[in-house]
Amino acid sequence: MPTADHAARRDALRSLVRTAGWDAMLVTDLLNVRYLTGFTGSNAALLVSASDTAAGEDGTVICTDGRYVTQVAGQVPDLRAVIDRAGPVRLLSDTPARRVGFESHVVSVDDHARWTERTDVELVRAARPVEELRVVKDESEVALLRQACGVADRALTSLIERGSLRPGRTEKEVGLELDHTMLGLGADGISFETIVATGANSAVPHHRPDATVLRHGDLLKLDFGAEVGGYHSDMTRTYVLGAAQEWQRELYELVARSQAAGRAALRPGAEVRAVDGAARAVIDEAGHGELFLHGLGHGVGLEIHEAPGIGATGTGTLLAGAAVTVEPGVYFSGRGGVRIEDTLIVREDEPELLTLTSKEFTVL
Repeated sequence: MPTADHAARRDALRSLVRTAGWDAMLVTDLLNVRYLTGFTGSNAALLVSASDTAAGEDGTVICTDGRYVTQVAGQVPDLRAVIDRAGPVRLLSDTPARRVGFESHVVSVDDHARWTERTDVELVRAARPVEELRVVKDESEVALLRQACGVADRALTSLIERGSLRPGRTEKEVGLELDHTMLGLGADGISFETIVATGANSAVPHHRPDATVLRHGDLLKLDFGAEVGGYHSDMTRTYVLGAAQEWQRELYELVARSQAAGRAALRPGAEVRAVDGAARAVIDEAGHGELFLHGLGHGVGLEIHEAPGIGATGTGTLLAGAAVTVEPGVYFSGRGGVRIEDTLIVREDEPELLTLTSKEFTVL
């Protein structure tokens, strides 16, 4: 596994804390704790001070409970660890900081009330500063994303080569085999519940695989991903089983043109709405705009859906180093649908494609 520079990430957060005028930042979202320290336990809180200690040491303290004494020592050897199950209260009680930012999007009203009752620290709502940092992936993160995408690519290739995508099997059987294959190829887990949708079910964007049988002449949509080192891949490919009808070929080629337009629009500084618009315009011009039922894409990393959101109502611009999906789809209810999706890294010249499975129109 590539080694992340967690200290550099904490330094970047520390800069945001100083800019905001806080003395420290309390981090309680476990994925954000992992991003900043590498700790993967199920109970942790982190207090990042606005400055280093007087001795020049990292002024960050991590708190977890007794189950993780050995794990925190091994995963976070560079930080002072406090062992206490009531992590946030302990950190707020021990700190000399008076004004502390907290992750208001993950802290419940009851937790906030308990913290303020038991400490005299002023808690200030923070507008997702760690998530803001997570948008741009460093090279250790990109390396893990490449691995996750590579596992998914190899798994799908394996199923195709084994003849597993064939009439007579059920969606659920195919989905379970795909999941098992990804795990066998080195995935730590699956990114989300694998979507296998055939025939009319392929027109349901997030269909859950069931006992529906794959049939000759049907569309087959597979949306899936592998998780490696905490990072997720996301890919969708659509095929035809046995023999293709002309409408299926035309629909596929339309979505492929839309997806190519979306990928081409990925560049640093591009408005996310403009990227969505570039892909959506292709489908609009074909008269099927109302059948493109979702946004063009989303960020991907420690979460399968994270910032930035790429859609018609999205805000902001793309940053170099962001990991995003491009996944247009057109869905004819009761008949069938096509979606094509890749995971990419926004780069200065052109996006780096991480999901490498062919997107040529394919009849299996």
